[in-house]
Amino acid sequence: MKISVNSTKKNLIGGHIRDLRLANRLTQYQMAAKLQLEGYNFSELTILRIEKGQRLVTDVELKILCEFFGVSPNILLDFPS
Repeated sequence: MKISVNSTKKNLIGGHIRDLRLANRLTQYQMAAKLQLEGYNFSELTILRIEKGQRLVTDVELKILCEFFGVSPNILLDFPS
């Protein structure tokens, strides 16, 4: 996958996060609530922006999301497992 420097998309994982959230039958609100119960500062709006590719995702957040869904970063970043 070629990534354009001038792309308006700010992350590569948004679509995968949305797919995983839906596969786990979670709303954005429910996902945010579960992450908050684990001590992480994610809001419903944060999740929406990540899923739409409108928000950067830090390496710390990537790790949190991988642990939350029980997947490898390679899955979220489209690298071979």
